[in-house]
Amino acid sequence: MAKHINIYDAKTRLSELVDRAESGEEIVIAKAGRPVARLVPLRTVREERTPGRWRGRVRIAPDFDAPLPEAIIRDFESDD
Repeated sequence: MAKHINIYDAKTRLSELVDRAESGEEIVIAKAGRPVARLVPLRTVREERTPGRWRGRVRIAPDFDAPLPEAIIRDFESDD
């Protein structure tokens, strides 16, 4: 059963209530004794990975993993 808490207490203890909801507890917020809102953990829906979804959208240059030119290496290593 969900824990009922009045709106005044919810405002003063919001951080604690969010932590409790994050750990899986459902908290019902009541106004004048009447439940009006529910604080529950957010469940992110992850899309199932499908191999090849980016096929044809990404192009990798043939020299992608070729050594960098000396000038670029010097720029990275310089203290300027």
